[in-house]
Amino acid sequence: MKVIEIPIRTNQAKEMIDITDRVTEVVAQSGIKDGIVTVYCPHTTAGITINECADPDVVRDMIYSFKILSPNRPEFKHYEGNSDAHLLSTLVGTDCRIIVQNGKLLLGHWQGIYFCEFDGARNREVLLAITEG
Repeated sequence: MKVIEIPIRTNQAKEMIDITDRVTEVVAQSGIKDGIVTVYCPHTTAGITINECADPDVVRDMIYSFKILSPNRPEFKHYEGNSDAHLLSTLVGTDCRIIVQNGKLLLGHWQGIYFCEFDGARNREVLLAITEG
């Protein structure tokens, strides 16, 4: 198994960054033909998801919905003041797995891989675990 780190710079408190091209590039450089790539976010206030990448309004609508689902509430006790971001990270999840066949990611026609920032702006990283087989 190969593990590769991809640095990410986020610029907003809530943001979705399409990292599909970066993951595709790393998989191609790895030389893997068939296997699995796991995309993992080692942060407690961010996440990883696969969703539509054709219409930018989908991302806008998702960010809008994230703010509705988990507003920053005065009742939250966490001293850093980012309990809303922790909740969203838990709801979205911190990883996804994509099948690699013939050296290509088997994503659906409209699918893209997104890094979801819930507590930005920050310097982040995503880890890719590439497993052949």
